[in-house]
Amino acid sequence: MISRRNIRVKVMQALYSVEASEDTMSVEKAVRMLENHLDQSRQLFTYLVRFLTEVARYAEEDARKKASKHLPSHADLRVSTKISGNEMLWKILESKGYAAAVDAYKVTRFDDHQLVRKIYDRLAITPEYQAYIDVEGRDKKEEKKILEFIFTDMMLPVEEFTYHLEEHFIHWDDDAEMMNLMMLNFLQKPASYDFMLLISQEKMEFAKNLLRAAMEKKDFCMDLIKPRLKNWDADRIAALDMIIMRLGICEFLYFETIPTKVTINEYIDLAKDYSTPQSGHFVNGILDSIHKDLLQDEQIHKVDYKKQP
Repeated sequence: MISRRNIRVKVMQALYSVEASEDTMSVEKAVRMLENHLDQSRQLFTYLVRFLTEVARYAEEDARKKASKHLPSHADLRVSTKISGNEMLWKILESKGYAAAVDAYKVTRFDDHQLVRKIYDRLAITPEYQAYIDVEGRDKKEEKKILEFIFTDMMLPVEEFTYHLEEHFIHWDDDAEMMNLMMLNFLQKPASYDFMLLISQEKMEFAKNLLRAAMEKKDFCMDLIKPRLKNWDADRIAALDMIIMRLGICEFLYFETIPTKVTINEYIDLAKDYSTPQSGHFVNGILDSIHKDLLQDEQIHKVDYKKQP
């Protein structure tokens, strides 16, 4: 599932696009853009899963082609197809909503059979793969481990594969870290995933409401931020830092079930990961100062969602 941190990243990116746009964008148009970005992330995730399964299933195609040679060698006739029967692989193929997602997002149009073959050929000569096929029988840990190996070592590091993703998915660079975490989590329990519900309704509402708040309350947030910039020129501060601080303030004030400590820590991390090397410290100082003043003025009213009826 797409995590709340992933949601914050998507909202941050959407707000950055709004700010960078030469044309004034309405709040609802920005929300539709955000929904589209989230749909593209779901499409990308579905395709990554499909590509992984295609590499694993290519063992059968490889065995068929080599056995059908005019004069097949002994090795040609002994190509292992063990991985195409991988128990984890079939849990994925039979998992709830997988076929529906492949159809809904039309990811088969991105298929590159030549690239699948190249990655399978590289996989087939690795010590890890040889160790996997040399063992008779099936071990759950090893079934999962070899699929993780294909994804982390055979797919992601290959430039030709990342170029393929960049060509078809314009948000790949932005989503790469999120997709890596989602795929590794997915491979732990693939049967529990519903591809059509990778983002819950609650998280979708959180995303849209956070974006709306950051846009509608921009002037109010800036009135809180600017007095704390001291000798800093607001126009020279990284645009992403200003966006991150606005999002943090909105969470303080308008999302009563999210603890303020969680908000501060999340946006410090985003500043470190997506802005300048100094941004984490800078955002921490400003948000902490604003948080203290809002508390003193009794403007923050948090609710423990666990205690709500």
